[in-house]
Amino acid sequence: MAKYLLLKHYRGAPAPVNDVPMDQWTPEEISAHVQYMNDFAARLEETGEFVDGQALAPEGMFVRYDGEGRPPVTDGPFAETKDLIAGWMVIDVDSRERAVELAGELSAAPGAGGKPIHEWLEVRPFLAAPPTITE
Repeated sequence: MAKYLLLKHYRGAPAPVNDVPMDQWTPEEISAHVQYMNDFAARLEETGEFVDGQALAPEGMFVRYDGEGRPPVTDGPFAETKDLIAGWMVIDVDSRERAVELAGELSAAPGAGGKPIHEWLEVRPFLAAPPTITE
C-alpha cells in the first residue's frame, strides 16, 4: 500500500468547472458538500483506504527559526498556504491508478447549485524512503 495526499486548493490550481467560490454558496450547498466529503471518507474507512482528512481554516501564517535567542519570524515574501490550501485527505491505496481514481471521484463533490465542482485536486505520493543522493 502507498500513501497519497489529496490537496484541495482555494486557488493556485486550474479553475474548476463549477467555479463559484464557497463563500458564495448557500448553507444548504455547503452542507451537501461537507456531507459528500464525509460519506466519501466513511466509504474509504470501510475499505481501509482512508488515513485522515481535514478542512483548513483560512487563518494561518508561515513561521521560521530566526537564530539563537531571537523570536521566530512569521509570514514572508512567499504565497501563504492559508490562501492556497483548503483541505487535504490522506489515503493508503494499492496503486497510483487507485489514487487517481479516488481523486477523480472526490473532485465531483457538489458545489453551487448542487452541481459537481469538478475541481482539480493535487495528488502527491508520500516518500517511501529518503531520496538518494548521487554524485
